[in-house]
Amino acid sequence: MIGFIKGELAEIKENYVILETGNIGYEISLPTSDILELPPRKSTIKLYTYLHVKEDALSLYGFLTKDDLEMFKLLITVNGIGPKGALGMLSGITADEIRFAVLAEDAKAISKAPGVGPKTASKIILELKDKFKLESAFEQKLLNQSDKLNSQNIYGKREEAILALTTLGYSSSDAYRIISQIDITEDMATEDILKLCLKKI
Repeated sequence: MIGFIKGELAEIKENYVILETGNIGYEISLPTSDILELPPRKSTIKLYTYLHVKEDALSLYGFLTKDDLEMFKLLITVNGIGPKGALGMLSGITADEIRFAVLAEDAKAISKAPGVGPKTASKIILELKDKFKLESAFEQKLLNQSDKLNSQNIYGKREEAILALTTLGYSSSDAYRIISQIDITEDMATEDILKLCLKKI
């Protein structure tokens, strides 16, 4: 497999680029969001890539970040979602937005992505929720705590803050996203956590 390609931007099109390296030009499909962030032509860039092999074609998909590539590879494991569908999703919503929406079981947030209906959004949540739980940065913070009780207390405060945010009218996925930016400690009151969250909005 081709993990990444570093080279010169020879061409920038609406949904793909030609990346030249070693006198070879690679056509690589990118999310629209990444296309918009590219530097000018002739710049040297690094794209994290996935090679999709079919009987009649080889297709390269590229991403500016490794996190987006990993999200892409997870999305194509969902039954009914191919590389083009996963690329379309990442063109409309970020990897973090997908992750937090899945953890919050917020099908509406996932449905904002191009070409994703309610049924597909629900399927994504069903098939990926356990994987995201294991990979969640917030959950990893809890696992890294040396004191198990301390972790449980922090987890409880996080859940209380999320409930408070949703009561204020924020979506579950937005609440998860906001709370993940707060470094919660055992001595913090839920009110203090909520104030910090509101400053992040």
